[in-house]
Amino acid sequence: DGSISVNEIAPRPHNSGHWTIEGARTSQFEQHVRAVLGWPLGSTRLRCPTVMANVLGTVDEPRPARLGNVEAVLADEDASLHWYGKEEVRPLRKMGHLTVTGNGAGDDHVPGDLLAHARDVRDALTFE
Repeated sequence: DGSISVNEIAPRPHNSGHWTIEGARTSQFEQHVRAVLGWPLGSTRLRCPTVMANVLGTVDEPRPARLGNVEAVLADEDASLHWYGKEEVRPLRKMGHLTVTGNGAGDDHVPGDLLAHARDVRDALTFE
């Protein structure tokens, strides 16, 4: 009948591409700014093998968000933690994400190994 249904309009970088912060020559955030300003877009070439894992609320009931075991995550030189600073953690609420990167050209990591590494690092985090 010519009608259009819209579920969501989000004229912003999407969370599925947050891995580009560490993994791409030009992150999705920089690309967005370039596009809005009418500047030439940057290279989207992969900087190094990169995977991302969401940090979700692993609690049964809402409560103040206090992240634990951060030191162990930050000690991993291949992992980058992105904490969104939300004050309340809820069951399965996205609280942040982390990325794990390989070494680039000639890297012996395969994406499955990096994903397992990212999940291990993510699973080390706790909500106190």
